[in-house]
Amino acid sequence: MAILDRLLGRYLSNEEEHQQKVGPWAGLPMLGLDGLSSSAYGPEAAATVLLPLGILGASYVVPITVAIVLLLSIVFLSYRQTIAAYPNGGGSYTVAKENLGTFAGLLAAAALILDYILVVAVGISAGVGSLISAIPSLQPYTLLLCLITLSIITLINLRGLKESGMAFMFPTYFFVICLCGVLAIGFFKLIIAGGHPISMAELPKSSGAGAEFISGNVSLWLLARAFASGCTAMTGVEAVSNGTKAFREPLVKNARTTLFLIVAILTILLLGIAFLGRAYGITATVPGEPGYESIVSQLTAAIVGRGVIYYFCLGSVIAVLMLSANTGFADFPRTCQIVARDNFLPHAFAERGRRLVFSHGIIILAFLSGAVLVAFSGITDNLIPLFAIGAFLAFTFSQAGMVVHWKKNPGPGSTTALLVNSLGAAATAVTLMIILVSKFFEGGWITVVLLPLLLAIFYGTHRHYRSVARQVACREPLTFDNLNPPIVLVPVRGWSRLTKKAVHFAMLLTPDVYGVHVETEGGSTTSLWVEDQWQQFVVEPSRKAEKKPPVLVQLPNPYRRLFGSLTDFIEKLKIEHPGRQIAVVIPDLVEKKWYHYFLHNQRAVLLRTVLTMKADPNIVVITVPWYLNT
Repeated sequence: MAILDRLLGRYLSNEEEHQQKVGPWAGLPMLGLDGLSSSAYGPEAAATVLLPLGILGASYVVPITVAIVLLLSIVFLSYRQTIAAYPNGGGSYTVAKENLGTFAGLLAAAALILDYILVVAVGISAGVGSLISAIPSLQPYTLLLCLITLSIITLINLRGLKESGMAFMFPTYFFVICLCGVLAIGFFKLIIAGGHPISMAELPKSSGAGAEFISGNVSLWLLARAFASGCTAMTGVEAVSNGTKAFREPLVKNARTTLFLIVAILTILLLGIAFLGRAYGITATVPGEPGYESIVSQLTAAIVGRGVIYYFCLGSVIAVLMLSANTGFADFPRTCQIVARDNFLPHAFAERGRRLVFSHGIIILAFLSGAVLVAFSGITDNLIPLFAIGAFLAFTFSQAGMVVHWKKNPGPGSTTALLVNSLGAAATAVTLMIILVSKFFEGGWITVVLLPLLLAIFYGTHRHYRSVARQVACREPLTFDNLNPPIVLVPVRGWSRLTKKAVHFAMLLTPDVYGVHVETEGGSTTSLWVEDQWQQFVVEPSRKAEKKPPVLVQLPNPYRRLFGSLTDFIEKLKIEHPGRQIAVVIPDLVEKKWYHYFLHNQRAVLLRTVLTMKADPNIVVITVPWYLNT
């Protein structure tokens, strides 16, 4: 426990929950890292699709980015209203479930869950990709660096909500200051150079031929694919509405302020990178191949050179990209908690851990994101096709749900709100179709397959809980028939303090006690030894005390089927004593230190599992522990 206390901190009481709430300045790094960091890979994702156009591709990044920013503004206005209408959090799931029905809500929840898994994987892989841009020699260790980063972020989030926000505050604001500062310098140089600035560093040569025609179906399709990839810059915007309950009072005001800060900073960064990238003629390089350099790295080098400022700026970008996974860690457990509360996920997701966070959700998210990183080798471009589908599906359900909400709840300002949400629903639905069609054969089909799988898990879980509720429900009073004491069995390996304690407890329950020894060694020496001990330490003391002595049963077993012989004997007793319950009292050696568990065979645990899995209502399993001192 001392190790856990050092790693995770002491247990927090329920009364300390209000101390874990955050304001906008801590909320921005906690819930906005994904949104802010996407400015580093969103434009690059679009530019990578435009690689066949060569240097011409840079000119198309600007109009694509402007379209993305317009869509971002619509989504911002929509989610601003969602925060006020549903201040208890849950975001798309809650809105869709209450206004569009359970199926729509669960589909939105499935989309959010997939989105947050990919938020973690993409954020970390993009951060490592930027690190490799600065230090190319690290490229062979891409996946290892991704998994190490994932482990660190998981540990920080297990320490608590407020702690994660505070831990990421400095790198977040340092990133914003550095990148905005570099962009300001870039625009200043652009102005004094008359729109034709000179690069301060040598940039990678464009790998595209630039010969593709830019009219007709092929080029329109290419631009649509670039727009779909660039829309990954919008993922994370929904995080604030999902995690509204994380803010201190005034809750709605703090959540809205945080959302505004995220969207405003993201807009500045996206437009700045796009405009200056075109001015400096910067194009994407092929991810995962030698010579790869991120667009942010190229742009920073072009504006300030590859000196101290470059490394400070790239360092801040790398840190924020790696830590952007925190948005997923902040919202994935909360989404799972709300879904679990409605009996569509295991109830463990709704339980708070030692630091008042939903620890099960954090651990499961770390495992699933790690699996995604391993499957796609930690390369961002391999993950991008899967990324935006879940996010925009959740966007669409949230906006459509809000349209129904305003129709159900008319009032002052509801007409304007309805129009905003209608526009948001239409815009995100159209974008979702573009992303789905353009990314389907590039890997987006995986998301389409996983969504029904998650829905099946939701409904299967809910069906199980309903079945359990029906089976355990009882409206009958306590009855007093069939109160005969049970027949009790005690597994015996030999006479010891464990056996003595178990037999003593068994005799408290009933006079009909059996000590059962299974002989697995193939000889009679052990059996005679056990029988002598039983006679000396059990039978004779029982007779002196005028108690019915427990009966020792020897079960020869040449095939060493310890549990099989015992269960066969239990079945025999059931036939001989119909209607009586049979209790198995298992002596259990409890080790004091965790590593002692590897030094013992844990037969007590295995036997308890075997008997429990028989699901026989007439068999009761009781564990009697004996605690080691050292």
